[in-house]
Amino acid sequence: MRLDDLRTFQPLSDNQGVFFDSYKVGEYFMMLSGSAGTGKSFIALYKALEEVMDKGNSFNQVLIVRSAVQTRDVGFLKGSLEEKTSLYEEPYVQICATLFNRKNAYQRLKEQGFIEFTTTTAMRGMSFDNSVVILDECQNCTFQELDTVVTRIGHQSKILFVGDTGQNDLTKKSSEVTGMPIFIQIASSMKEFVRIHFTSADIVRSSLVKSYIIAKENLGF
Repeated sequence: MRLDDLRTFQPLSDNQGVFFDSYKVGEYFMMLSGSAGTGKSFIALYKALEEVMDKGNSFNQVLIVRSAVQTRDVGFLKGSLEEKTSLYEEPYVQICATLFNRKNAYQRLKEQGFIEFTTTTAMRGMSFDNSVVILDECQNCTFQELDTVVTRIGHQSKILFVGDTGQNDLTKKSSEVTGMPIFIQIASSMKEFVRIHFTSADIVRSSLVKSYIIAKENLGF
């Protein structure tokens, strides 16, 4: 698969446009937060692949990271860690199928080394150079996980944090809390950090999703 196979997409909302512009000027430490259905994961992976597949720059791979909270309840299931976590790769299978208009695009990109998938538990002690790292569903990370991921970023790499604080799975686990408030406080004090916050006005998934989320917000849920 080549860069020419990647379809071209334009921003569908104001904040998507802000992200496209920020990515273009070379921001290396970004967060896309806010409402569900706004295309955050889609545009993050789109721009990352566009950059990684361009032989004219130094980036070699897109590393997609998901919180270990997704795998903590599957320890007794049969299979390797890769088999257990494959379920959580499905969103990226769908995104890549749309980006390349090809059902097996995600698998081909993995085979070619353009995409790698891992969890936060597998990152300790590692360093990632020449990579675009996407920490998706970052609201499900503890502070220790967020801290681990950001300190793995090596030379000539950038990182995108993507998440929706309204869909926090950690609320189901009394011993764990999201590390987002502390992490955002620290990151916001850095000149390198750019945060783009998406609202219900940016929802592009469907008119039904947009109406539902607005109704939920209006009722205080």
